[in-house]
Amino acid sequence: MKVKKVPQRKCVGCGEMKSKKELIRVVRSPEGDISLDQSGKKAGRGAYVCPDKECITKAYKGHRLEKALEKQVNDDVYKKLLEELSHG
Repeated sequence: MKVKKVPQRKCVGCGEMKSKKELIRVVRSPEGDISLDQSGKKAGRGAYVCPDKECITKAYKGHRLEKALEKQVNDDVYKKLLEELSHG
């Protein structure tokens, strides 16, 4: 029996490798819009962050999402990430 590989992604906040399912995906669409990707299937360039306030804060302070997505990320995206946390 073949063991299925679990896709691993790196959190832009803490830099740890985790399974894709554990992380929140932020995506820059081909049109340049930045949004949260709950499905993990949206087209575009993705960056991953732990569902953890500390990681989101680190990503924000270090402009790490901007670097990963190669585009300016406005504060609304970070607010949405933090809202996701509080709503679970």
